[in-house]
Order: sequence, then C-alpha cells, then structure tokens
Amino acid sequence: MPTRVRLRPIALPAEHGGWSFLLEPILLGWLVAVSPAGIAYGFGMFFAFLTRQPLKLALTDLRRGQRLARTPYAERFAALYAAITLVSFALALASGGMSPFVPLVIAAPLFALQAYWDTHNRSREPYAELSAPLALGVIAACITLAGGWTPVQAFALWALIAARSLPSILYVRARLRLERGREFSGTLVTIAHVTALLLMLVPFFAGLIPLTALVALVVLTARAVYGLSEQRKPSPPKVIGVQEVIFGVIFVALTALGYSR
Repeated sequence: MPTRVRLRPIALPAEHGGWSFLLEPILLGWLVAVSPAGIAYGFGMFFAFLTRQPLKLALTDLRRGQRLARTPYAERFAALYAAITLVSFALALASGGMSPFVPLVIAAPLFALQAYWDTHNRSREPYAELSAPLALGVIAACITLAGGWTPVQAFALWALIAARSLPSILYVRARLRLERGREFSGTLVTIAHVTALLLMLVPFFAGLIPLTALVALVVLTARAVYGLSEQRKPSPPKVIGVQEVIFGVIFVALTALGYSR
C-alpha cells in the first residue's frame, strides 16, 4: 500500500512567527510606497519564503542519501515556488530597474546563512531566529525603493523593522521559557527594547521615520515588560503567537499611518 504523504508540512512552513516577520515588511512597504515593481517584489519575496520549506526537506533527503515518499513532492513544490519567484523578480526588474535589488544584495549573506542553518536543522538556534527577521526586513527597503523613496529613507525603514523584530524575538523566547518554568532574562529583553527605541530617535529627529513608529515601539516595550511580569496571564504558545501577530498589525498600522500624514 502506498505511503500517504501529508502535503501541508511540505508546502508550507510551520513557524507562525516567520509568517508575521515576512508579511509585516511586505504590507508596510505596500502601504507606504505602493508601485507595480513593489507589488512584484512583495510577491517574489513571499514565494521565495515559501520555497524554503520544501527546498529544506529536499536538500535534507539528498544530503542523507535517501529518497522518501515526501521527496518528489518537496522537489516539485520547491521548483514551482522558485519559478514564481523568478517571474516576480523579472517583472520587478522590468518595471523598477536594478536599484531596488541593492538591499537584497546587501542582505544576501543573511539569507545564505539561513539556508545553511535550515539544511542543517539549526533554524531554532538563537542566532538563526534573530537573523531571519533582520533579513526579511529588507523586503520593505526593496519595495519602497521601487516606489520612489531615497536609499536613506528605505534603509531607515529597514532599521525600524529590525528595531521591532529583534527585541520581539528575545521577548517571545523569554516568554516561552517563563511559561515552561525555565530560567530567562527579563532584564535583557527590557534593555533590548529600550535600546531599540533609543536608537530609532536618530532617524526620527532626522525626519526619516514618523512619531507613530516610536509610539508603536513604546507599545511593544510595555507589552514585553507586562508579558514577563507576575501580573501577566499565563498563556500557551499558540496564544502568545496570536498576540504577537496582533502586535505586529498594530506596529504596521501605526507606522503606515505616520508615513501617510
């Protein structure tokens, strides 16, 4: 009897946080500087992200010298996603030129490291989880460059997204450890959030990011302090994940509102 293969774990990544850190820069970029090239970049990065899961499985099977029931499906999904990615990038190149690709070139080492860690089952390590949203944040820079922003403005937005995502990774890791009764460093999480907020004062006073973006970072800092306190409501990982998605929506909405004024 043929082995039944579940397609969802092959075709779609399981990390809910990864979806959030992928979609936030895409949506934010589209909201503040939409353009045909920017739309194509967004779809290209979306399907590039989807390529990661089946490609990881296919390469893992290849590296182990085995061909499982899932292997051909992983290869087909990876090929399909990669083809859509290439078409999207070709359309973006045709309508937006080469300059929006510059941030991708700069972030290429981060994406290469992610691919290496994925194929070696090390994507859950702290350095891997921290570098992933940093790399994905480049999408907003690409989209806004395609939409007519200057490089300084685009890279300031990338830095803002990093200021939102990196401390949040530390918070979620600490929150999960807290809920499991394990040791964590609340001080480290608070310092990370406050440092990110202070660093963003530089582009704010330079007129590169709006006040509402700082308000969003303050909200995230308050969420971290409360979420790691004794007053918090103990929550399972799924609830914590949903809460982070909601805070991500708040961040995108407040930031986009500030840029639109």
